[in-house]
Amino acid sequence: MSKLKDGRDEKILEPDLVIIDSHHHLFIRPNLHYMFEEYLDDVYAGHKILASVYVETQFMARPDGPEVLRPLGEIEFANGMAAMGASGFFGPCRVAAAIVGYADLRLGDQVADTLDRAMAAAPERFRGVRQMAMAHPDPAVFGAMPNPPPPDLLQHPGFNQGLRQLARRGLSFDAAVLHHQLPELGAVAAKHPDLTFVLNHMGLATAFNTDAHGRAEVFRVWRDAMRDLAKHPNVVCKIGGLGTIFWGFGFDTSPKPTGYLELAKAWGPYVEAAIDAFGAERCMMESDYPPDGRSCGFVPLWNALKHITRDYSADEKAALFHRTAAKIYGIQLPGA
Repeated sequence: MSKLKDGRDEKILEPDLVIIDSHHHLFIRPNLHYMFEEYLDDVYAGHKILASVYVETQFMARPDGPEVLRPLGEIEFANGMAAMGASGFFGPCRVAAAIVGYADLRLGDQVADTLDRAMAAAPERFRGVRQMAMAHPDPAVFGAMPNPPPPDLLQHPGFNQGLRQLARRGLSFDAAVLHHQLPELGAVAAKHPDLTFVLNHMGLATAFNTDAHGRAEVFRVWRDAMRDLAKHPNVVCKIGGLGTIFWGFGFDTSPKPTGYLELAKAWGPYVEAAIDAFGAERCMMESDYPPDGRSCGFVPLWNALKHITRDYSADEKAALFHRTAAKIYGIQLPGA
């Protein structure tokens, strides 16, 4: 069930708050077309989004399908979209001002050639790599994912060598894990103090198919693990991804549109706990669109994040909504 366009009639909260969308995708799937034009249609629905970070979509592609992109091909594609956005012809938003691409870090030192070619393909925008590291003993967790991640990435013998290659080039690693993997990610981050780790989707506290007691226990374990992970100064956190099925909020199956107040009530404790753990200077807001569009529209999503943080200081909001993303991904906003 798609709610991509829900909530277009909501009043935009804090319309002048500058935003860098730190995580979104562009792709064509048999059941969903979400490309440059569709993203801009969402961006210009009212929130002041001046730049975005494109994140790899290999996990969304079927391994035997025509939409599978070569790692360098995807970076070239994203860089082309970025050039269109930078032209100013399509409005003020610089789509894909930074690019997080895919590379198989299990190759160890052999991944160096891929990284060098990626940097050459998008020298002004290529900022890092994401390779999905989510692992779960129940394969049903990834039932809707056409190209599930390798189950052993964080333990693979070549992985740490691949991370060292990123660090040598000043690139970052976007880490997509489930909440029970957060201690393991912390151990990896401790081995690479000179590499920036960007935790995607707040560590995905996986609580679907649980009752209220089970959800409370997941929250407790996740919150404690986030606090421990935040002790590693080279880890920052993306606030979002809350519309995915992993959290178990159930908005993806709701037959009615979901407004920002309903989203904020459910999401608020998690958002506040993540920011409390990492601090505003190490957190950045993301739409995770279009995957999060299964649960809510683009306008309510950003309204919910603004509502949750409504009592934060202006400086904290600036960090959360654009400054941290600009720093981590090397984005220069117009006029900044």
